[in-house]
Amino acid sequence: MPKINAKKKPTLAKLKNKLWPIFSLYIRTRDCLKTTGCASFGLCITCGKRYHIKLLQAGHFIPGRHNANLFSEKGTNAQCYNCNINLKGNTLVYRRKIIEMYGFGADEELEREDKQIKKFQEFELLKMIEDYKNKTKTLLASLEK
Repeated sequence: MPKINAKKKPTLAKLKNKLWPIFSLYIRTRDCLKTTGCASFGLCITCGKRYHIKLLQAGHFIPGRHNANLFSEKGTNAQCYNCNINLKGNTLVYRRKIIEMYGFGADEELEREDKQIKKFQEFELLKMIEDYKNKTKTLLASLEK
């Protein structure tokens, strides 16, 4: 009897890997619009230099991309390669920017979030994939008005 080739369910790791570029695009688009009013160029949160969106990364305030903060909108911002990779997040400046944007204690709140263990469920990741696609579309549609 021939084998029936049933479609395999994606693993949580595969869903996270699918979500990451969608989330990253949302973060970079959000920050480009916030810092320059343009979807193609934005400012690095830490050095303040202007870069094309393709040269920006979604840099985490808390390094390591742990589950609890991996998809944190507050703790992830557009960063240039130099600040994010070479300067390992440029954390002192990043901390100051987090406090400036969200208020005193926001940095400590993100640090507490990092200590939480987050086990994503398949439905959560699938919903986040759709939500961040829609959030990015909404941001870009706001430019057309």
